[in-house]
Amino acid sequence: MPRRPSRAGTRARPPSPDNGPVQRVSVVGNSGSGKTTLGAALGRALGVPHLELDSVFHQPNWEPLDRDAFRRQVGEYVAADGWVVDGNYSSVRDLVWGRADTVVWLDPPRSRVMRQVLWRTIRRAALRKELWNGNRERWGNLFTADPQESVVAWAWTRHRVYQERYQAASRDPANAHLNFVRVRSPRERSALLRRAREQSVSGSAGQ
Repeated sequence: MPRRPSRAGTRARPPSPDNGPVQRVSVVGNSGSGKTTLGAALGRALGVPHLELDSVFHQPNWEPLDRDAFRRQVGEYVAADGWVVDGNYSSVRDLVWGRADTVVWLDPPRSRVMRQVLWRTIRRAALRKELWNGNRERWGNLFTADPQESVVAWAWTRHRVYQERYQAASRDPANAHLNFVRVRSPRERSALLRRAREQSVSGSAGQ
């Protein structure tokens, strides 16, 4: 049977001689769920590079990268032996999941996601923090209900969409090679990172 998503505290795949260590991880979930923060932490814990897909897709002045160029760059990145990639882009999902061994699905409650994305947007706009390729958060993103213009509105309207998408993906026989790990709480997140660090230490000791 296709594997259902596991809670990080119960069924995340441990390293073993049968299935090998976790080496290539796709981190997915709603905007504001903490994908990039967790992705970077997982990369450090596993000792592998981390890529934020937004940093490739969003070119200067928020211009989207050409689809073929986007796929080419992502394809070259995921050809490596180990990595963590975060993002939901359907245009490259086949490339990322085709090479991944694990999908970490961040699925905190909508209320937590909205608190996080709202505070993140305010902080970025106030500090004029550069995100990718010179792009910065706009104050106007807080005052529009258009999901195509506001990450806050996007997070609100897409929460259920992502839940349904990744629930279905975890049951799809085409993804049977992937271990889905559903992370819904800070405790499960901490457990996942602890296991990743333990794997890294164990791997180093065995060399």
